[in-house]
Amino acid sequence: MMLGRIREIENLKQTVAELQTKHQNLSAESLNHIQRVGLIRFNAFDNTGSDLSFSLALTDAASNGFVLSGIYGREESRVYAKPIFGGESTYMLTKEEKQALQAAEKKESK
Repeated sequence: MMLGRIREIENLKQTVAELQTKHQNLSAESLNHIQRVGLIRFNAFDNTGSDLSFSLALTDAASNGFVLSGIYGREESRVYAKPIFGGESTYMLTKEEKQALQAAEKKESK
């Protein structure tokens, strides 16, 4: 009976060790997933009625990701994407894109 319990405890120890390894792998991998989101809506042109343009920043735990901006006009709409590395972009960011990025960076990583 004691030997059976010892085997059960050893099996449980092995299971716990496997679960700890999986947990560590998942925790490390999750740092690369989108964790912070910032959205700013704005009126790009005076002749449009409401805040139909937007800038959306999506970043991971290392502040890598992108900013997506949609500019709405009466005649046409355009969408732009700019990469973000370490909280900075190699492209010039508009005021609204910077605000979206700042809003995203204020969010806590989980």
